[in-house]
Amino acid sequence: MADRTVPTFPQRLGYICGRTLPGSMRDWVREDLVGPGATRRYLARLLIPVLAPLALFLLIPGPLWMGLAMMALLYIPLIYFTVALMYVYRRHRLLQHGLDPALADSTARTRAAADRLAYEQRYGRT
Repeated sequence: MADRTVPTFPQRLGYICGRTLPGSMRDWVREDLVGPGATRRYLARLLIPVLAPLALFLLIPGPLWMGLAMMALLYIPLIYFTVALMYVYRRHRLLQHGLDPALADSTARTRAAADRLAYEQRYGRT
């Protein structure tokens, strides 16, 4: 049987929870972590599942705004730290799967190189 290149549903759940996928799926992992839509997937995986336990605050007796305020007190810092640690998380997951952690900022480096080239061409430094 040939090695799979896309994870099965149980493998995908394990991957989301932090497990390492087999080496045959490295291309899929690279695309998942640094490909188009990687930021959206990362934020959705971490921020959406947390809403269910936070919704339990709505069951506390009292006005609705109080339950929503308690949810917000936990959810807003979670959003902040999730965004702040995205780069660290991507580097860790790339390293965990045997990929180059420098891939995490390859888009920013490519954009900076293009900006530098445009600057040099515009101001006559080439």
